[in-house]
Amino acid sequence: MVIYNVTANVDESIHQSWLDWVKIHIPKVLATGKFKEAKLTRVLVDEEMGGITYSIQYRAISKAALEEYYLNYAEALRKEGMELFGDKILTFRTELEVIDEYSVSFS
Repeated sequence: MVIYNVTANVDESIHQSWLDWVKIHIPKVLATGKFKEAKLTRVLVDEEMGGITYSIQYRAISKAALEEYYLNYAEALRKEGMELFGDKILTFRTELEVIDEYSVSFS
């Protein structure tokens, strides 16, 4: 399984607007049919450069599905955020391969 991770450092001046927008954006990414689920998380570290950092983890259906996303959807979906927020957000993307998963059951 492949996780497509988008990390975004958001300037505090647009933080709430970005958060409201990303909660609408994530379902649009899922609507492409290339991902099983997504998680929006806040990174719990103080950044030297300031701002508030988030991670969005999308579980791709497959590596091929992720490649189709890049080819057919990514550019248009990224463009909307850039037009709204410009240089007030700094993003970088990584692909993660899930090797194994573990869980604990509490009774």
